[in-house]
Amino acid sequence: MAMAMAVAQQHRESSSGSSFNKQQMDAGKYVRYTAEQVDALERVYAECPKPSSLRRQQLIRECPLLANIEPKQIKVWFQNRRCREKQRKESFRLQTVNRKLTAMNKLLMEENDRLQKQVSQLVCENGYMRQQLHSASATDGSCESVVTTPQHSLRDTNNPAGLLSIAEETLTEFLSKATGTAVDWVQMPGMKPGPDSVGIFAISQSCSGVAARACGLVSLEPTKIAEILKDRPSWFRDCRSLEVYTMFPAGNGGTIELVYTQIYAPTTLAPARDFWTLRYTTTLDNGSFVVCERSLSGSGPNTAAAPQFIRAEMLPSGYLIRPCEGGGSIIHIVDHLNLEAWSVPEVLRPLYQSSKVVAQKMTIAALRYIRQIAQETSGEVVYGLGRQPAVLRTFSQRLSRGFNDAINGFTDDGWSLLSCDGAEDVIVAINSTKNVPSTSSSASSLCIAGGVLCAKASMLLKNVPPAVLVQFLREHRSEWADFSVDAYAASALKASSYAFPGMRPTRFTGSQIIMPLGHTIEHEELLEVVRLEGHSLTQEDAFLSRDIHLLQICSGTDENAVGACSELVFAPIDELFPDDAPLLPSGFRVIPLDAKTDTPTHKTLDLTSSLEVGPSNHGVGDASSLSNTRSVLTIALQFPFEGSLQDNVATMARQYVRSVISSVQRVALAISPSGLSPTFGPKMTPGSPEALTLAHWICQSYSYYLGTELLRTVSLGDDSMLKHLWHHPDAILCCSLKSLPVLIFANQAGLDMLETTLVALQDVTLDKIFDESGRKALFTDFPKIMQQGFACLPSGICLSTMGRHVSYEQAIAWKVFAGDENSVHCLAFSFINWSFV
Repeated sequence: MAMAMAVAQQHRESSSGSSFNKQQMDAGKYVRYTAEQVDALERVYAECPKPSSLRRQQLIRECPLLANIEPKQIKVWFQNRRCREKQRKESFRLQTVNRKLTAMNKLLMEENDRLQKQVSQLVCENGYMRQQLHSASATDGSCESVVTTPQHSLRDTNNPAGLLSIAEETLTEFLSKATGTAVDWVQMPGMKPGPDSVGIFAISQSCSGVAARACGLVSLEPTKIAEILKDRPSWFRDCRSLEVYTMFPAGNGGTIELVYTQIYAPTTLAPARDFWTLRYTTTLDNGSFVVCERSLSGSGPNTAAAPQFIRAEMLPSGYLIRPCEGGGSIIHIVDHLNLEAWSVPEVLRPLYQSSKVVAQKMTIAALRYIRQIAQETSGEVVYGLGRQPAVLRTFSQRLSRGFNDAINGFTDDGWSLLSCDGAEDVIVAINSTKNVPSTSSSASSLCIAGGVLCAKASMLLKNVPPAVLVQFLREHRSEWADFSVDAYAASALKASSYAFPGMRPTRFTGSQIIMPLGHTIEHEELLEVVRLEGHSLTQEDAFLSRDIHLLQICSGTDENAVGACSELVFAPIDELFPDDAPLLPSGFRVIPLDAKTDTPTHKTLDLTSSLEVGPSNHGVGDASSLSNTRSVLTIALQFPFEGSLQDNVATMARQYVRSVISSVQRVALAISPSGLSPTFGPKMTPGSPEALTLAHWICQSYSYYLGTELLRTVSLGDDSMLKHLWHHPDAILCCSLKSLPVLIFANQAGLDMLETTLVALQDVTLDKIFDESGRKALFTDFPKIMQQGFACLPSGICLSTMGRHVSYEQAIAWKVFAGDENSVHCLAFSFINWSFV
């Protein structure tokens, strides 16, 4: 009995001790860990911040230092550690935001002070103008900037002693524009400043030339920013080359450079520009870094391509870079140019007189590029397919540069023009010195013995939003592209036996897959790989993929970006393209032209008028703000060729560009804003009426001679009449009254029947569309048509431009008179119930 009581007492003491130890362990979370235990836990945290239950138990077993700690306590430690890490990151983020807001506040206060000075100055000028109202010269002078470029400032560079004074003068004028009131700056439309914006942007108002200004925060040091901005070809896509001819030191540790710069022309309708400038780099007393630049007098260096350039003037411009407390910089950018708008056709002059275009192409682009570099340096940007940011930037630059080279076709690059085929709508140039290597899995490359051919054209569009047009072309490639042409361009760049003209037959499935590679910080430019899915039509190759891959950049798809250029540039690549893959870019560029409110809307447009159709004066009302929107579309397509196939490829390229233009016209017609019609369409002979007028003449003459209406709907307006005629089920054609009649108009059914396009229609003569019996019937009834005004032709067979036979139940021919019965403009034909045989 005593022994049993002793055992019970011992059991109670043991239970009591075990409970005490457990309470101690439960209270362990309030006990500080030893330094060795913390080090062990930190090492695990570095590898896995959130270990699983099994991992925590394994940790206790493998680490003797943690043997007396329960898994629950380990779990609590990791929770607390993650919480501290999150708090640390949030604190760092808030400190960064606070520094950014402080710097932005300082920048906005400086901008506010500058605007107050500008207001005071304008008030004084207004008072002076009131007093001097009788003086016309004073009124004219008040429209210019307060500080202008003196006439003697463009000094000759043969006097080195005067270069330093020019540099100091340039510095003073640049600073007065960057931080002063030398130019009347107004906010860039659509670019509101704020902590989340790229910067503060302004354009000039009523000053000589065109000018733009930007200021913003960048998390890079001033010297790094200056180095980037001085390398203009790296960020300014329109810069062809920049060469420093002379450099010597100046005071305050600065340098003076004489720089020759060449700028691409944005379209085939205008010449390129070049600059001969002095560039002054120095440091101010407050620690700010300055790079300023201005044009010099004299012809500058003699280059082989100089005759292809128009010398433009750079007024005092540059970059002011100030270091910020805690790192980073505040940057001011000023671009002030005189682009010599007199040297381009009148319809294009708004492009060279627009400060908004300069702002988008140069000023804003420079600040965005610096911010992009800053984010890539900090690791904030992640790109696809494991490519480094610098490699992807290089791809974008190569695509853009190759496209610009194709548009400009400089002789010093080896380009020369081919003789045209009688029509001036498509320009064809060849470069026999430019061999494009074909890369394969090996390091060797294969050069094509021939060269590169480029077919290019430009046309004027109205009432077509550039951003919407380019976005549609990007997303619906099958609406305008020919897969067989893409296949030829892709195969010609490979060491393949399937090159033109013996390519294996392939069927395009109609689908494309867009795989993003990267984008800029504001998504204003996208870099992507496009896969076009195709399959072989031959049985032996039925299971082989015939997919085509394109490297593509798309930019300017923001409809609210004022003055922004919209581009779609692409080049065929291998599926696993290396970093140095050969690129032969082709694409589209749509440049908006500023609408001039003081220009009559009925003014005739000179350029590419042969591609226009429809009146220049559209309806007013809600659509009045859009009825004067104009843009220039430039298409350039490049093809490699072998020497023996030059003529074949040239013919194919010329016809393909015309086909693409026709497709783009149909696309633009579909996306044009409601109530507006884009002014482009059938190509007609010079001096011919516009399409609305011609549609009215066709319907009026038909009713006059046949006594019935061609269009069933009555009381049609001009726009509706053209629309109904265009979609009429019968094929309606018009031909000129010449010794060899040429087709000048066709509706959609007519184009489908002839299997041609609007642009290529002018190459089709009337005799080519009839067979022998049809020509005899036409010649027999021709006197009747000219005397009676119309004739009904019996059923027969005609031919499409592809050689296919087309049957029709009846054809009606009638004279189309121009306004009155005494003037016959052309002959019209209507093929009823036609079908391919």
